[in-house]
Amino acid sequence: MKAKEILKPALILCVICLLSTAALAGVNLLTADTIAQQQVITEQESRRQVLPDADSFEEKDGYAVGLAGSETVGYVFVTSSKGYGGDVQVMTGITADGNVSGVVILDQNETPGLGANAEKETFRSQFQQPAPENGFTVTKSTAGEGEISAMTGATITTTAVTNAVNDAIKEYHQVKEGA
Repeated sequence: MKAKEILKPALILCVICLLSTAALAGVNLLTADTIAQQQVITEQESRRQVLPDADSFEEKDGYAVGLAGSETVGYVFVTSSKGYGGDVQVMTGITADGNVSGVVILDQNETPGLGANAEKETFRSQFQQPAPENGFTVTKSTAGEGEISAMTGATITTTAVTNAVNDAIKEYHQVKEGA
């Protein structure tokens, strides 16, 4: 084999790779601001969903305070826990008097048709009750107060979401004790 037979295709391949990389970097630069704006909009919508009584939100260290006028109506926490397919990121709203007002799954890689059902309102609405002092527990039977019914075939995901909400409850208690 001649060196020219090897070098020419290798050089062409390198040029193609460099051009592809430059094109991807250019697209990333062009869309970075739009992606950041969309993330802010999604976060604001999620906050309104988990704490609907709030008119505005004030950023604090690791959480947001929901305000109606100048009155604090609740708090919003973003926590995560290990699920079946990786970390499950959850946004939890807790009212000023200690009731979980809403839960939104921000990010998950759970099994479609099983763990991904954690995003359904029928599952998330179980958390809308007074926040137990020691957090929620997962049960495989009909849930009572302070309990969350496990999704069939997705107990690991149910536990991950519940642990994330329980972490938010712990943060809520720390904020309330510090207030």
